[in-house]
Amino acid sequence: MDVGADEFEQSLPLLEELVLGADFVGLDIEFTGLRSNLTGPQQISLFDLPSEWYLKTRQSVQQFTICQIGLSVFSSMEGESNKYVAHSCNFFLFPTTFGILDSEFSFQASSVQFLNQYGFDYNKFLKNGIPYMNEEQEKKIKHNILCGNWRVRSALDKDQIKVVIDEVTRWLQLAEEGDWLTLPGIAGFQAFEVQLVLRQALPNIWTVQREEGVVVKKVSKQHRWYLENTSCDRASCWREKILLSARGFSVFFQMLVKAQKPLVGHNMMMDLLHLHEKFFRPLPESYDQFKQNIHSLFPVIIDTKNVTKDIWKELNFPRVSNLSEVYEVLNSDLNPTKNSGPVIVHSNSCEKYVQMKCPHEAAYDAFLCGSVLLKVAHLLLERMQGRVRGIDPISESTFPQYLDVLAPYVNQVNLIRAGVPKINFSGPDYPSIRPPILILSVSKWPGVTEQQVYREFQNLCKFDVRRLTRSQFLLLTNKFKDARNILKEYRSHPTLQVSLYRYWRHSPNVNCLLQVCGIVTTWALLTFILGRSCP
Repeated sequence: MDVGADEFEQSLPLLEELVLGADFVGLDIEFTGLRSNLTGPQQISLFDLPSEWYLKTRQSVQQFTICQIGLSVFSSMEGESNKYVAHSCNFFLFPTTFGILDSEFSFQASSVQFLNQYGFDYNKFLKNGIPYMNEEQEKKIKHNILCGNWRVRSALDKDQIKVVIDEVTRWLQLAEEGDWLTLPGIAGFQAFEVQLVLRQALPNIWTVQREEGVVVKKVSKQHRWYLENTSCDRASCWREKILLSARGFSVFFQMLVKAQKPLVGHNMMMDLLHLHEKFFRPLPESYDQFKQNIHSLFPVIIDTKNVTKDIWKELNFPRVSNLSEVYEVLNSDLNPTKNSGPVIVHSNSCEKYVQMKCPHEAAYDAFLCGSVLLKVAHLLLERMQGRVRGIDPISESTFPQYLDVLAPYVNQVNLIRAGVPKINFSGPDYPSIRPPILILSVSKWPGVTEQQVYREFQNLCKFDVRRLTRSQFLLLTNKFKDARNILKEYRSHPTLQVSLYRYWRHSPNVNCLLQVCGIVTTWALLTFILGRSCP
């Protein structure tokens, strides 16, 4: 089901009911861009501590925006054993542009190309996107709306409203009291904005929002006064409605937070960063504060990338590169628990997913996340109970059982290209399990750069490179096999010698300290000797 601004408010009661009755919610988000084209030390790297990775990525999250959120709400079917129904929705979003709010964001050409390749509807995003705002923006706009201190900001809105006022003014010249005029195609909170402008500009009209658009009625000044003071549509109630419409998807976000359902994604770190920035509060500078905030919003998070990465080799499953391939393997005969696993069906509003695959459509990917979670959890449960071979299959598996078996993976989110492989949102991060750092000593290659070193090794394997001294570079990979190969190939190379990095031996800071200590010790010894030799 696709939901834009026109349908969103009418969908809210149903969406709230679905979330409150859910076992868990699958999530996927599409963005206008992923990472800024930063260079040098601003690029993310395997050398980065989690806090360093966070600060670098924070800049990209602030630069780009969300264009589509997909949710797939999974609920156990009453009276059915181990059977789930998935209600999947695509939400097209566009930042709130109202009064003082006028967000700026960037597009990344590669991201636009990628989504376009998979049929993303940019018209729905740009023309019918649901507005949203975070708590800081909400406070500002609420203060301005309730104080009556607001203004139309964008040139486009100003032009549109000028056209509307001109049309209504011309109509008023010929209209009689009681006559009405319909302004079609104006919906959502922009309809409130248009009505507010018209009511302020023209004292002898009254406006009402209808399904067909904004209806303008010519009234006497006395009748206008009466309506303003007795109508349920008076300004104080009306401004609250404006705020509700302007908040848009943020209203549903708060419902999701309040429901406290497990949130499931795949490689979902960027999703969590954007959820915080766009709907909660601007990302803090403190990495630890970010972790605390996310854990408070969503106490149970499960990243299927982290789960599958951990068990994939143990099960001798073929190598996979994306979520769709993970789903296909778990849904095939390669999965020993395929026939005993949970049954998952789509709701009536999502029948197109029964007929066709829609990779990188957010709701479809959210459905895949939830399905992978259930299938992997069932596989782990049977393994734990020694029933992988299909002997004595589990007759009744429940979602609480699945959560118990997934406990080691809860709140562990996969991290791409950093010094640690995952982030722990419910406690301290785990120490790095990356291969050891290597040190490259270069001779007979004056002026060599990090890029040249990278190109030297790229055909053999991929390393992150960081300069240590003028002729020394640190090399780091996330594959132990690559580290062993480089040590073997270059240990005796005539100009490029690679060895294991030892901090106390190779660090310039330690070497400098040892030299200073040596000089001080030498001077102290000389002073002692010379002092004793003096009469």
